[in-house]
Amino acid sequence: MPVSQQAEGDKLSLIVDGHEHRDWETAEVDSDLLTPADAWRVSIGLPSAKLPAYLMPWAPVTLAIGGQVVMRGRIDTVEPTVGYGEHTLALAGRDLAAVLVDCSAPIFSARQCGLAEIVAKMVRPLGITNIRVVAGSATHDKISVDPGITAWDALQRVCEENGCWPYMAPDGTLVIGGPDYSDATNPAVGQLTLREDGRGNNILRLGLRRSIQDWHSPVTVLGQAHGGVSSSGAHNIKATARDAAAHFNRPRIVVEADCDNVGHAQRRARKIVADGKLASFEIHATVAGYRVLGAPGSPLWTPGQRVRVLSEPHNLDGVYYLMHRTFLCSRSAGHTTELVLKPDALWQPDVAHHKRHHFRKKKKGRKSLGPGEIIDL
Repeated sequence: MPVSQQAEGDKLSLIVDGHEHRDWETAEVDSDLLTPADAWRVSIGLPSAKLPAYLMPWAPVTLAIGGQVVMRGRIDTVEPTVGYGEHTLALAGRDLAAVLVDCSAPIFSARQCGLAEIVAKMVRPLGITNIRVVAGSATHDKISVDPGITAWDALQRVCEENGCWPYMAPDGTLVIGGPDYSDATNPAVGQLTLREDGRGNNILRLGLRRSIQDWHSPVTVLGQAHGGVSSSGAHNIKATARDAAAHFNRPRIVVEADCDNVGHAQRRARKIVADGKLASFEIHATVAGYRVLGAPGSPLWTPGQRVRVLSEPHNLDGVYYLMHRTFLCSRSAGHTTELVLKPDALWQPDVAHHKRHHFRKKKKGRKSLGPGEIIDL
């Protein structure tokens, strides 16, 4: 497949110690809202057998396309290979969240802490200094991090308790927030089209996956709350969530050893139902180039975008949420992007609607249910 004009002007740049490299044999840059650390990998042929001294594990890197930063991270692996008549170099790494995945969380215990303070205690000792917390947070009566747990696992737990999610922005900022499903503030950036007569098609390949394996309804969460400074504890916390669209009965009961209140159990039950629905359906699409053609300004494909999909062979016509994006480059296939899309408004159902790069304050939450009450998702 010939490389498009758009792709020719959008070569992937890797900047290390002020040195920029662009002409790759192969290149791959992942970004996934559900993956703790986004990854990248490139390979290149070298004219000499001498490896530049600045290319070493842990060296900071910046990846950019058309001058726009798509990831900041570090080199994990350097693999030079020398053979008869050839010398190649492969580099691989991840974004700045990799240290949170690889390393243990700082051990600490604190009382009456908000989300922003807890996140800072977990990640700043590991070198993550740029933090933006855009999700609301109640004060935690007690928080403790035990030895051995990774920083990412500890961070994910406290974020889930607050109904939000951590991810790295392209500029290396750790963001604690959530998705924006509003047509007013995050409209669909473009349309992927696959018609049987070929008219207006802009998809190289499209696949659809449906599965029942992780989808449950109803989901009941049973929990208990420890006593503390501001509460006397509780042992009868219960909340149930049902999927109103479920055509089956696949019940699941989850026990939460430390559940602050019924609102916490309610959010947990809703999230388990939503996660099951999220895992049950996904669209895989491959498109030419790295940009959303036809959209104002032709933005780069970025997780968090909403995309309209029209596929006559798959009977699809609606707006879907972009969860995973992979930029690919090779000599034979040129520049392409692989997209994974999920049903709109399912991921993180209890997070206030935030834009991925420009956030608004969280709206006031709904009233908590009483013990044992049931909600529909």
